[in-house]
Amino acid sequence: MTNLIPIFIGYDYRERAATNVLIDSLYQNSNYPLSIIPLVTNQLRKNGIYYRSKDPKQSTDFSFTRFLVPYLMNFDGWAIFMDCDMLCQDDIAELWNQRDEKYSVMCVKHIHEPKNKTKFLGEPQTSYPKKNWSSLMLINCSKCKNLTVEYVNSASGLDLHRFNWLDNDNEIGEIKGTWNYLVQDPKKSNSNASLIHWTLGGPWFKEQRDYEDILTDKWFNAREESMRLYDDD
Repeated sequence: MTNLIPIFIGYDYRERAATNVLIDSLYQNSNYPLSIIPLVTNQLRKNGIYYRSKDPKQSTDFSFTRFLVPYLMNFDGWAIFMDCDMLCQDDIAELWNQRDEKYSVMCVKHIHEPKNKTKFLGEPQTSYPKKNWSSLMLINCSKCKNLTVEYVNSASGLDLHRFNWLDNDNEIGEIKGTWNYLVQDPKKSNSNASLIHWTLGGPWFKEQRDYEDILTDKWFNAREESMRLYDDD
């Protein structure tokens, strides 16, 4: 099916609720058929695709598995990768339609310098150039052939996340709009963003739960809707 949009989602067992709500929000807002594939690390390990050791600076299970997407796509066509700690509020086709063949990968080019040394559950917060660029990517898989299984399992985290596997930064296109909107202060955020990203930790974590901000309300409303039982009364 040519109109099928392949979407890979970074999966961490501590964020199962976030993953499920994100998937439902993608379906509910899409006018196109979607193929959604969570990148479950244990599955990739059992199939010999992912075998690198956990990095001390790695905060989630999917910190590096995202770079296997071109391989999983047989280095053919385009795919979307996104972190699981997001909520989609617009049709993902609006993002999909921004694909541009002159680029190898496209992302939101944040200038993000985190103020805290830790984030959710006390996980380390690492600061580096191109921070959070790889949390949402439109990937032109045929142009990402350097991302072999061997390379993804051996390259440094910084080489992967800073796109050092490309020849130069001219291969990185920019995604327009409010896709991958980073939540810094939930009470001063754009609640209408196309794709909200709780990069510091979302309301599925007790420590990040604030019932007085609109983004928490939005996420819990989406969660309730995704689990609503059918009632024809």
